[in-house]
Amino acid sequence: MNVTSATDSTSKSSSSTSSTTPKSSTGVDYNTFLQLLIAEMKNQDPTNPMDTSQYMSQFAQLSSVEQAMQTNTKLDALLSSQSLSQADGLIGKTVSFTDATGASFSGKVASISINSDGSVATLENGTKVAIGPGLTISQS
Repeated sequence: MNVTSATDSTSKSSSSTSSTTPKSSTGVDYNTFLQLLIAEMKNQDPTNPMDTSQYMSQFAQLSSVEQAMQTNTKLDALLSSQSLSQADGLIGKTVSFTDATGASFSGKVASISINSDGSVATLENGTKVAIGPGLTISQS
């Protein structure tokens, strides 16, 4: 059974409508799925056609996965915004902590950087402190 590529030159005629459709980062979106579905329907065995409920099941699964991905993206944005709000409240406060060697440090927070691993406070003396368990924050 020959199935043409979903990204071949014949499918690029719909590029004007694809600019308004949000693309998923996984590489398969609704347009690609529908192109594959149409190719599958065109090339199926006419004496033994596929059940339409299978098509609807595949489409529902794709829709669910895409909705979950969009929800995760929005949740990540919300968490980043919340981290920035909390970081703003820490600047100028005094923090104290004990490192892995048992040495105690204390200082005023000069800046906060938010990374994918978490937040890191930079004290006025240049010391970098991971914001998390073991960090004591006090009013200056």
